[in-house]
Amino acid sequence: MSELKKKDDYQKALSLYSQGIKDFRRRDLEKAVSSFESLIEKFPEEHELVDRARVYLTICQKSQKKESVNLKTVEDYLFYAQMKINQADYEGAFKLLEKALEFKKEEARIYYLMAIAYVQSNRQEEGLEALKKAIQKDKSLAVLAQNETDFEPLWEDKRFKVLVKLS
Repeated sequence: MSELKKKDDYQKALSLYSQGIKDFRRRDLEKAVSSFESLIEKFPEEHELVDRARVYLTICQKSQKKESVNLKTVEDYLFYAQMKINQADYEGAFKLLEKALEFKKEEARIYYLMAIAYVQSNRQEEGLEALKKAIQKDKSLAVLAQNETDFEPLWEDKRFKVLVKLS
C-alpha cells in the first residue's frame, strides 16, 4: 500500500472516529454506533482508532439498553428526570416529568425541573412559564432559582427578575 493511500485511509478513519465522538457527546448514540461500526469495518488496519472505537461502541450499546428501573413514586420520577437533565437528555426528562405530574399535579419541584429542562434546551418561554408555576406552588423556589446556574440564560431577562424578585 502506498504511503499516500495509508495517509488518506488514516484521515478517513480519523474523520469517522471524530464524528462518532461528536455524536456520542451529543447523546445521539445511534449515529455514534454507526460511525464507530463503519470505522471498524472499513479500516481494520488502523488499530489504535479501532481499539478506541470498540470501547465507545461498547459504552453506546450498554447505554442503549433500556433502563430497567421500576419508578413508583414522584420522588423516583424526579430523581431520574434530574439524571436525564444532567445527561442533556431533555426529551427523556420531559417524559419522566409528565409521568410525575400524573401522580401529583401540584408538586412544585416537577415544574421547577421542567423549567430547567426547557431553559437548557433553549426553550426560554416555556422555561419561564414552568418556573412561574413552580414558584406559585412553592415560593421558596424563587430564592433557589436566583442562584441556579441552569437559569443563567435567563438572568438578564426582566421577566425572570420579576419572577424571582431581583432588581
